Amino acid sequence: MTIPRAHHGEVSIAYESLGGPDGSPLLLIPGMGAQMLDWPDGFCRILIDHGFDVARFDNRDCGLSTHFTTAGVPGKLDLLRRPGKVAPYELSDMAGDALCVMDALGWSRSHVVGVSLGGMIAQTIAIEYPERVLSLTSVSSTPWWRIGRPSIRAMLRIARVTKRDVANAEEAAQLSVDLNRIVASPGFDLDEAEIRSRARLAYERETDRHGIWRQLAAITASDDRRAALGRLDLPALVLHGEQDVVFRMQAGRATAEAIPGARFRSFPGMGHDLPRELWPQIAGEIRSVADHAPAR
Repeated sequence: MTIPRAHHGEVSIAYESLGGPDGSPLLLIPGMGAQMLDWPDGFCRILIDHGFDVARFDNRDCGLSTHFTTAGVPGKLDLLRRPGKVAPYELSDMAGDALCVMDALGWSRSHVVGVSLGGMIAQTIAIEYPERVLSLTSVSSTPWWRIGRPSIRAMLRIARVTKRDVANAEEAAQLSVDLNRIVASPGFDLDEAEIRSRARLAYERETDRHGIWRQLAAITASDDRRAALGRLDLPALVLHGEQDVVFRMQAGRATAEAIPGARFRSFPGMGHDLPRELWPQIAGEIRSVADHAPAR
C-alpha cells in the first residue's frame, strides 16, 4: 500500500487517513521516537466509532517521514547545556508538519490530540495557530520539559535499555518490551505480543534510529509554554496516568492549570502508554471535549 505524503517545505511527512468523510476531523500526533503505529488500530477504530475522521502521521525524524541524518546526533551534555545550538529544528517546525498533514487532507480546522512529545506539538499548534484547532487534547505530556521530569532512578533504568544497539527486528521487539516494562501502565496487563508485533513493523519502516535524539533536542530547546497556554480560548482536555514515570503527574496538572477552563482527568494504574482497557474511556473523553467546540 502506498503511504500518502504531505510536504512542509523540503520535509516529507508520511500519514494515513483512517476514518470516513462524515466524521469530525481528528489529528493524532505521536510521541518521541514513536511512529504513527503507536496510535493502535483498535484505538483508532473506537475513535471512528465515536464519530471522528481520524488521521495519524510519522513525525519528522521518525518512521517514513524525512530524517535529518545530516544534522548528526546531539551530544548528551549539549542537550541540556546548549540545546538551542544543537537542535536542528524546533517544536514550531514540528507543529508546521502537522498543519501540512491537515492541508493535505483538506482540513481547515481539526480536533488535535497529542501524546507525550505529541502533546507538546499539539499545545504549540494551539498557541501558534489557534484558528486551526477545534479542540486540544494533551495526553501524558507537559507544558515544559522541566516540569514532571522522571526520577533519577527511572532515568537510569530507561537509559540502560535505550542505549542498547539493535541489529534486527527481533532485537528491536525485545528492546520495546523491556522499555515498556519500565514505562507502561503497572495497573494493567502488558500486551507483549502486540508490543513485539508493532516494534517489528516499526523497525522495518525506520531508516535512521538516531532521530529520537534530535527530537529530544527540540524538546529541551523549547521554552515554558504556560504563559502562552494561558491565552488560549478553546475546549481543552488533559489526560494523564497516575503512575507515569516519564512525565509525572505534576506535568499533567500544570498543563491543565495553565489552560483556561481545561478539564483534567487522571487514570489510576496508567503509566506512559495507552492501555487497551482504557481506550473506551479515553475516546469518550476526547469525544466529550470535541462536543464543546463551537461551530467555526
